[in-house]
Amino acid sequence: MTTRPICVIGLGLIGGSLARAAVTAGRTVWASTASETTAAAARADGYDVAASTEQALERAKAEDALVVLAVPLTAVPDVLRQVRAVAPECRLTDVVSVQAAMRDAVRAHAPEARYVGGHPMAGTEESGWAAGSAGLFQGANWVVAADDGLDPEVWADVAELAWDCGGRVVPAGAEDHDAAVARISHLPHLLAAVLATVAAEDGGELALTLAAGSFADATRVMDTRPELVLAMCEGNRSGLLPAVDDALGRLGAARGSLASTGGLAATINAGHRARELWHQAKSAPETTVPRHTPLADLRALAHTGHVLTGWTPS
Repeated sequence: MTTRPICVIGLGLIGGSLARAAVTAGRTVWASTASETTAAAARADGYDVAASTEQALERAKAEDALVVLAVPLTAVPDVLRQVRAVAPECRLTDVVSVQAAMRDAVRAHAPEARYVGGHPMAGTEESGWAAGSAGLFQGANWVVAADDGLDPEVWADVAELAWDCGGRVVPAGAEDHDAAVARISHLPHLLAAVLATVAAEDGGELALTLAAGSFADATRVMDTRPELVLAMCEGNRSGLLPAVDDALGRLGAARGSLASTGGLAATINAGHRARELWHQAKSAPETTVPRHTPLADLRALAHTGHVLTGWTPS
């Protein structure tokens, strides 16, 4: 594997954790952030933070680094315009949770960049540099975009970064990724918002006083800063709408059954079975692949539940 330098733009929870993990893996890493407070905290912890994004990108161009965008989707266009102005043909990836919108933004604002999208499936409800950890990605599945036509050399760069950070690579097309995360990440955030509101605004003080494990687990992600939740949920509108429709259909069926017969067995049993399937999926088969495996073959592996842990020795 290479030891290509890494330039991280954004030092929140994910960007900050990535910078830490890449340094721990032995990579040369520098970063930039729009927050002077964050920059000072990262420097105090011993990390190399440039004076500006422009300066960070100039160094990325000079050293042929892999640039990682770790900013909210709403901030992406402005950063991409800087990429185009300073390092237009750089190797570029991201950690954004909506890949189709991210890809389209790159095409619109930095079309010369050698871009391969990425999204580590890791995080917490906390945010900011202080919440980050070098171990955040250990054992986490990390989507690396595998749409046809991507630069295979940059694809390898992104996969190797994921492995260096402790992740397991899942090759997936942008639209497939967005449809999947709508159901396992974005819809849960929306449902958590509804559940929290039903308890706090409709249940009154008694409901909140009695709220314990089930309420805490089901609404944990609502401790996330609202603007971050909005960016990913609204940014994945096309993927989230069908998931919301499915959820409303199932809730409607449950309500109808409860009102007519008093029974909820179909809903509860289906949910129990689904949870068992998720437990099984956490033990997804791990495999290695030859370095020059076609992207279509990589996507096929992901669709059969495989995760990639490295290159097959030649």
